[in-house]
Amino acid sequence: MERIPCPCCNSLEMKVIGSRKRKYINLEGSKNTLIIRRLKCQHCTRIHHELPDILVPYKRYNSECIETVISRDEPNTVPADESTLLRWRKWFSDISFHFLGCLQSISIQFYGYSKVAPTCQSVLHRIWHYVEHSYGWMARVVRTVTNMNSWVHTHSAFMT
Repeated sequence: MERIPCPCCNSLEMKVIGSRKRKYINLEGSKNTLIIRRLKCQHCTRIHHELPDILVPYKRYNSECIETVISRDEPNTVPADESTLLRWRKWFSDISFHFLGCLQSISIQFYGYSKVAPTCQSVLHRIWHYVEHSYGWMARVVRTVTNMNSWVHTHSAFMT
């Protein structure tokens, strides 16, 4: 059985305390539901949800949809209205420097140096310097940032 480390304290003492449903929309426009495990760290007592790579925290569409819009590699094939696409672009623009900083920090932590991407490139190109510009780059960024417990919650989540 795989032992999952706590993203906060790295303890391997995670206990399954339940599950919850998590809905998402894929690139074809289909609505899907996954059962997500809820885990509690026995060391720091924090509760975590085990998200698969296809999901982005707090987003209703899967990472492939968001990646397609952010990369702009193809014409719009995402089954979402234009206001949603604009929100994703704004969200990524707002959070991209945070993602870049997290990737640089991990590079320094694990390799002793940071792969320096030319600053004349866009932030997205500099992020790709760490995770490669190939299918699934958004999932790799999300997995890395969430597993180091550095996911930034959206502004609307804190509004009352």
